[in-house]
Amino acid sequence: MGTVTTSDGTAIFYKDWGPRDAQPLVFHHGWPLSSDDWDAQLMFFLQHGYRVIAHDRRGHGRSDQTSDGHDMDTYAADVAALAEALDLRDAVHIGHSTGGGEATRYVARAEPGRVARAVLVGAVPPVMVKSESNPGGTPIEVFDGFRSALAANRAQFYIEVASGPFYGFNRPGAEVSQGLIDNWWRQGMTGAANAHYECIKAFSETDFTEDLKRIEVPVLVMHGTDDQVVPYDDSAPLTVKLLKNGTLKSYEGYPHGMLTVHPDVLNPDILEWLKS
Repeated sequence: MGTVTTSDGTAIFYKDWGPRDAQPLVFHHGWPLSSDDWDAQLMFFLQHGYRVIAHDRRGHGRSDQTSDGHDMDTYAADVAALAEALDLRDAVHIGHSTGGGEATRYVARAEPGRVARAVLVGAVPPVMVKSESNPGGTPIEVFDGFRSALAANRAQFYIEVASGPFYGFNRPGAEVSQGLIDNWWRQGMTGAANAHYECIKAFSETDFTEDLKRIEVPVLVMHGTDDQVVPYDDSAPLTVKLLKNGTLKSYEGYPHGMLTVHPDVLNPDILEWLKS
């Protein structure tokens, strides 16, 4: 574990486990979490011989809590600084939710040879917010509600997100894990309120259409049909249509946080695709 310092002086925390000569897998976490959200994937792929790297986005986890830079361009630039510092080549970038947007923007702009493939899981592209050009999107009022709840009582808001829609624990018959709820809350509260507030705009209003069109490498798009955070119909199928070499894998009834509640299914699926 260490930090890399970006061009504006921000220290980005990262984990780097596994053989240095193995193919690197770089994991991009969702809002408002940290690299700890990837525990189930880091351990799995480490045991399969990969080099696994996961960072905390600026303002999240153990990275610096900055006043600015909470936008997708800066997030992608921070990833580029990490890739350069570790001299990552032929890496696979795996992004969940907001991290899927971050990974998309980085991969679209990466230096030749840096990226071999990408995986987007429950990811925010092409664009979340509803507009004339995206009539199936989520109304801006929903995201305004997120901001209001965060500013009023972030601690309570994070409990409600984790115990409700994120893992689908609000669905009848759901097997609720208090440990997952507590760990989600812990990760969220470790980060900065200002960064999380500004990130809502970044993940909901950024349009990744042109980024997706630019990506040349193969991309696996994975999404649960019961995703209550990033609705399926306005994300994964539209993303695959924009990609030059995209593969869609849908999971019937799976929630937004499916990587954490169903790692026994998703991890082998990712591994199989990487080896295909």
